[in-house]
Parts: sequence; C-alpha cells; structure tokens
Amino acid sequence: MSSPSELRYTRDHEWARTEANGELTIGITNHAQDALGDVVYVELPEVGESVAAGDKFGVVESVKTVSDLYSPCSGEITAVNDGLEDAPERVNEDPYGEGWIIRISLTNSDETNALLDAAAYDAFVAEEG
Repeated sequence: MSSPSELRYTRDHEWARTEANGELTIGITNHAQDALGDVVYVELPEVGESVAAGDKFGVVESVKTVSDLYSPCSGEITAVNDGLEDAPERVNEDPYGEGWIIRISLTNSDETNALLDAAAYDAFVAEEG
C-alpha cells in the first residue's frame, strides 16, 4: 500500500499534514498502526505544551506493545484528538483521518522540508522489511 502523497513522514512512522491555517496535523502511519495491532489506548499531551522536532509527545498502547510518539517538527500543541480517549481504535481504522493525534502551530516551518515524501517513506518501509 502506498502512503498518501500529500503528507510528509518521519522514520519513526509519524505523518504530518500542513493545514490551510499553517498548523501541522500529526498521526501515525498505516504501516505503524498495522505493526502495532489493535490500539487500546493513546496517551495525549496537553494543549499549550511546546515540542521540539524529535521530542516524545505521547504513547500508543496496543495489544502487542507500547510505542512512543515523536513530533516531526517544533511547535506548540494547539489541539489533541480527544475522541481517541473513548475510541482509540480510530488510529487503526482511519490513521490518516479520524485517527489523527495532535495539531501543532509550527515555530519553524522549514523543518517540514526535512521530512520524507511519500515515495521516500515507502522506500524506507520496504528497506526495513
């Protein structure tokens, strides 16, 4: 399965989408949710927290494992997907839509240039095996 071309990706399997207002919506990739298995809990950060690129901002727990979430870019958290508290399975069912995790207001929009495009991410996943 190829990754959505309009998104950018990290080697930690997060995706990022730049919204019309300049904010960045972040979630985990289809590959990541598939590898995790059934997601049973998502630990969300607080709105207003600052994150730097590469910082841990939360945790996803599945029936198989616990996995840290890392911010692809620096900024301030402007929204969290509270719906995941009652329905964490949305991460599995719709990782690029209803399964989004946080939104941030970027402090340096140039950081998005360092993220992988869909083709590079798909090649990275293929290499990981």
